[in-house]
Amino acid sequence: MPTLREICTCLHALAPPSLAEDWDNVGLLTGDPAMDVARVMTCLTVTPETAGEAVARQADLVVSHHPLPFRPVQRLVTDTTVGRLLWQLTTHRIAVYSPHTAFDSAPHGINQHLAAGLGLEGIQPLLPIAGAPADTGRGRMGCLPQPATLYDLIGRLKQFLALEHLHYVGALDHRITRVGVACGAAGEFLLPAREAGCHLLVLGETNLHTCLEALATGVALALPGHFASERFGVERLADELAAAFPQVEVWASADERDPLAWH
Repeated sequence: MPTLREICTCLHALAPPSLAEDWDNVGLLTGDPAMDVARVMTCLTVTPETAGEAVARQADLVVSHHPLPFRPVQRLVTDTTVGRLLWQLTTHRIAVYSPHTAFDSAPHGINQHLAAGLGLEGIQPLLPIAGAPADTGRGRMGCLPQPATLYDLIGRLKQFLALEHLHYVGALDHRITRVGVACGAAGEFLLPAREAGCHLLVLGETNLHTCLEALATGVALALPGHFASERFGVERLADELAAAFPQVEVWASADERDPLAWH
C-alpha cells in the first residue's frame, strides 16, 4: 500500500500548494505521513455526515476540498463543531488533506473542468498567477464555438451539473460569446470578467449587491450554488486518485448533500 506521504506527493502534483491563496490552509492538515493508506474518501466539506461515512467505511484519508481546520485551533475539544469533527477523525486515525484554492486554480482543476463542461474554447485563466505556467491561474474564461443565449447556457450548465434549478441574473435572451468561470463564492471576479469582455460569469454564489452591479453593467450571471459549482470536482479528484493508486479503494462521499434546499 502507498504511504500517506506518497499520496500527498500525488495531490501536490495535481494541485500545487503554491497556487493556493495566501489566506488559505491547504495540504496535509492531520495525519502521519508514514502511515499506509488503503482507503481514501473525497468530499467537498468535512461535516458530521461525511466524517461518519469515513469512520463507517474505515477510510485512512479524507481529501476534503474545504480545509478542516480552516482557521488556527488553540484547543482540540468536542464542544465545538470543528473540535468534535477533528477529534472523531483523529481518534479513528483518519488523516485529512485539503487542496482547496490550489485545486481551483490548477491546470486540471475545478475551474478548468467547469469551463470545459460548458463547451468553451481557447480556455485561459481569468486572473493569471505571476510566475506560474500560462494555463494556471484564478478562474477561467473562454469563448463559445457559436453565440448562445443566457437561456441556452443555463440549460447547458444545469445538464453538466445535474441540477433542476439555479439562480441567474440578466435577460434570458442576452447574447453570449465570451464566458468567465469562477467556482465557489466568487463575487470578486465580476470586475475582472467585465474587463476581459465576458458577457456571462458563471460562479457558485455571491451577494445581492454584486448581482445588482452585474445587472447594472450588463454582465449576466449564472449561480448554480457553492456546493454544485465544486462538488463535481471532488468526484473527478476521486477518479484521478483511483487511477494513480489502483491498489487503493477511493470513492467520493455518498452521504454528502447540499445544505440548501428548494421548497
